[in-house]
Amino acid sequence: MHILNPITCEQIALPSVITITHVTPVFDETVALCKYIYSRDTAEHRSTTGPQPVDLGELRHYLLKKAFVFYDASAGGYIVVLIHNPDGQLSFAWLGDDKWTWLKPHCFFQDCLYKDGKLYAVTLLGEIHVFNLRGPVVTAKVIRGCANKYSCRTIYIVQAPCGDLMQVFRSQDVVDYDPRADNATHVHYTDGIKIFKVETMPEKLMEINSLMDHVLLVGLNQSLCLSAEEYPQLKANTIYVADDHEYLNYYKNNRRDIAAFDLTYNSSEELVSPQLWSNWPTPIWITPSLTKRHPTLDRQ
Repeated sequence: MHILNPITCEQIALPSVITITHVTPVFDETVALCKYIYSRDTAEHRSTTGPQPVDLGELRHYLLKKAFVFYDASAGGYIVVLIHNPDGQLSFAWLGDDKWTWLKPHCFFQDCLYKDGKLYAVTLLGEIHVFNLRGPVVTAKVIRGCANKYSCRTIYIVQAPCGDLMQVFRSQDVVDYDPRADNATHVHYTDGIKIFKVETMPEKLMEINSLMDHVLLVGLNQSLCLSAEEYPQLKANTIYVADDHEYLNYYKNNRRDIAAFDLTYNSSEELVSPQLWSNWPTPIWITPSLTKRHPTLDRQ
């Protein structure tokens, strides 16, 4: 496994995928890696289908959902966090580690951010878990319970420039849905977005109706909140969405849900017209960096 800077093409080695708890290597008679055994078990539930053999080139489609790279200045190193299957679990590694560490037992994580030396992760139910990954033993706590009032396809967690935490609830639908049609012909689109400021003392969500002069960028990337003044190409009070629907790995030629969602009018518009259909891998939002990582920044 590697992380890649798409601008400089620099690649940095990560711990082997076989050190992830749910992956077991299989070797042939020449002791060459020939396949993987992928476990669908979680810490709390055992899969009824049992472990599954997976070809070398196919594991990425089953296992990985989302990856994050954070720099911890106090710890003096980079940390990589994976949201992976089965069921959206978390694993992490500091650059320089030789294996991934599984953050059990919880599942269904959707998004992460790193704030004040701690990892914040949000689940599909709206729970926010906070992990301290610095010490020899990982500590964790839940600072927000389930958001029972709200239902959506995806939840993101974002830090505003002022330091506030926000949850972004994104719902999607299918254009002219026909249950008899081939799924490969379905066109997904974002039909609603709600933003909430997270209050932990007391625990509540406060709906935000306007981003004012800020923009959000969400998808399979690390969720971003930026100033429209600093990025004049972006439209204020707008959420830029890229496709992160679970069908991505199965229908690679479907049209992607890429749009600018205007909170002022509660409507979206396409960024590219006509919208692209053959679009793989899925687009993500990036903040370009031309700086190469120095090896001394690996955590000792």
